[in-house]
Amino acid sequence: MIRIQDIIDKVIAYHPEADTDLISRAYVYSARVHDGQVRLSGEPYLSHPLEVAGLLADMRLDETSIAAGLLHDVVEDTHTTIEQLSADFGPSLAGLVEGVTKISELTFQSSQERQAESIRKMILAMSNDLRVILIKLADRLHNMRTLQFHKEARQFVIAQETLDIYAPIASRLGIYWIKTELEDLAFMHLDPEKYRELEHLVAARKDEREKYISTVREIIEKKLAQAGIQAQIKGRFKHFYSIYNKMLSQRLAFEDVYDLVAFRIIVDTVSRCYEVLGIIHGMWRSIGHKFKDYIGHPKPNMYQSLHTTVIGPAGERVEFQIRTRDMDEVAESGIAAHWSYKEGGKADEESRRTFAWIQNIVEYQQSVQDPAEFLENVKVELFPDEVYVFSPKGEVITLPLGATPLDFAYAIHSQVGNQCIGAKINGRMVPLRTELSTGDSIEILTSKNQHPSKDWLHLVKTAKAKSRIRQWIKTEERERSLALGREMVEKAFKRHKLSLAAAIRSEKINDALDSLGYKNIEDLLAAVGYAKISPLQILRKFVPQKQIEEEARAKADIQATVEQSPAREKIPSGVTVKGMDGILLRLAKCCSPLPGEPIVGYITRGQGVTVHRVGCVNAQTLDPLRRIDVEWGKSSAETYPVRLLVNAMDRVGLLADLTAAISQCKANIVSANSGAVGEDHMANALFTVSVSGKKELESVIKALRNVSGVQQVKRV
Repeated sequence: MIRIQDIIDKVIAYHPEADTDLISRAYVYSARVHDGQVRLSGEPYLSHPLEVAGLLADMRLDETSIAAGLLHDVVEDTHTTIEQLSADFGPSLAGLVEGVTKISELTFQSSQERQAESIRKMILAMSNDLRVILIKLADRLHNMRTLQFHKEARQFVIAQETLDIYAPIASRLGIYWIKTELEDLAFMHLDPEKYRELEHLVAARKDEREKYISTVREIIEKKLAQAGIQAQIKGRFKHFYSIYNKMLSQRLAFEDVYDLVAFRIIVDTVSRCYEVLGIIHGMWRSIGHKFKDYIGHPKPNMYQSLHTTVIGPAGERVEFQIRTRDMDEVAESGIAAHWSYKEGGKADEESRRTFAWIQNIVEYQQSVQDPAEFLENVKVELFPDEVYVFSPKGEVITLPLGATPLDFAYAIHSQVGNQCIGAKINGRMVPLRTELSTGDSIEILTSKNQHPSKDWLHLVKTAKAKSRIRQWIKTEERERSLALGREMVEKAFKRHKLSLAAAIRSEKINDALDSLGYKNIEDLLAAVGYAKISPLQILRKFVPQKQIEEEARAKADIQATVEQSPAREKIPSGVTVKGMDGILLRLAKCCSPLPGEPIVGYITRGQGVTVHRVGCVNAQTLDPLRRIDVEWGKSSAETYPVRLLVNAMDRVGLLADLTAAISQCKANIVSANSGAVGEDHMANALFTVSVSGKKELESVIKALRNVSGVQQVKRV
């Protein structure tokens, strides 16, 4: 366990004038309130805030941040309040602690809502003070280092969240040493067998690789010395998750991954960077599409460097990163390297411009209620790959890789996006689905008569574009549903010789709103149009003496609203709609949900309720107002078909081993198809298997992954 004096020594080394008394007082306070508490590892709980503070000192943060790291859990885990912290340590520190405090005291209906709300609060806190996320990252990193003390199921959930959210945030902030460690730790817990296999393979070639690093370094040092260039040269192995991703994306066996080693050349000036690049290209043949100039076109997280890959000694591919010392510091520490806090703990203007993407998420979250949609928006903003395009006026616009002219239009202005009818790229008309490339000049054509459509959701990449399109569609659908709902309720009232207008003016309408859970009459009527409630559920509040007759009519009305198709499908016996009976249900074929997986239903007129897996891409394009709560009922003897795509190195007996692995899990193979073997000697096998639920599917996937030569098992 790191000692408080070690932390203080680190701080003094880079900030001699730091208020170390604040750090010492925070340590004493944390030790007192956490006294007697222990972690799952059996260590005193104080070890965790000490390690977090040590990581913050490694990031060279200010004393307030480090003191907040020592106190980051006291509000959640002790009787301490934010008001007490503010009184004892000042509002700046209290604000940081409040920003990183977990929201475990709040109750949500699903784990997805909990995750979305936690991230929402984190993003909002980041927008006010970027130090919040640095403390949160340090907290997550130490928790990942000690994740083995959690139960296996909990390990998987935390590791997946780390890979989905925290590692991309670290990358977006440019803190690559945290990003790479988070990825490797998450990989180790998500797929421990693959991790151990890769660890063994890397260790087996370690001596060979180290010898190769030494050889290449000597060649470069000699060549640069001849040119009179002083440089620091570092050779390193790529981290495990990076190697694993490359094997998957390029369908390579480990033996075929040649660029396991990357070299970093650090010089004094920018001009020297380009000079070194020329020398390397003069020594070895470069691979053209692997060259990236991040000095001329820095990444949004301030990263700058020249990247090139060449065919080096022994015909092996070698990757080089060439940068100045300042660039290297930014490459390692990101935002922490550019820390410049003013009075009141606000970031400087340069940092605010650089991390404007955080403000974008803050803007989107204000109009997004659906947790699945919010998480999708966050993940889109965290994608590390960007393209840089130009407006007709020469303004540079940064968009995620795969963005289209519609994304560009919405980046300019929401109205430009909504009225977009076409686009020109470099002066040539192109379809709106065209993907943009760095350096493209974009011109958007608009018309006042144009409106967004649902199809646009499949064409756009950015969270802003998706949010604005959905917002317009929701507004249009709400107006239609409001008109339809009003018409349906008016007819129901007229059948009983009542006036809806008179009912709205009466005091009973407030009772109806309260009992049905709506804030105003428009929301109530729109809910009828969306088929979420029946007109007779409203009528019942005004005609209680006819309740028995209306019960029968209400059921018939629900059935009419969610009309059953003539060719009625088999209703999945394991799924129930909360609060309703006799409604047509069908499992979505796009995601094939299984018992044990989180599910959500969507009402569609004429098709009943379609049940999707939570997070299904297709479900995310549906209107959240048509969502209905569904749940898995008691276990049944039903089985469900699932398609699995297996990618593996071809060999004799591969198909037999795969089918045997499935059979050992007691799963029935409905169909099996094997694909042709390409030049890379990789084979694809598509299985349809019948399983009883999520647990059985997981055991099948695990068994397939254990088969020798299998690179990937994917549910399709």
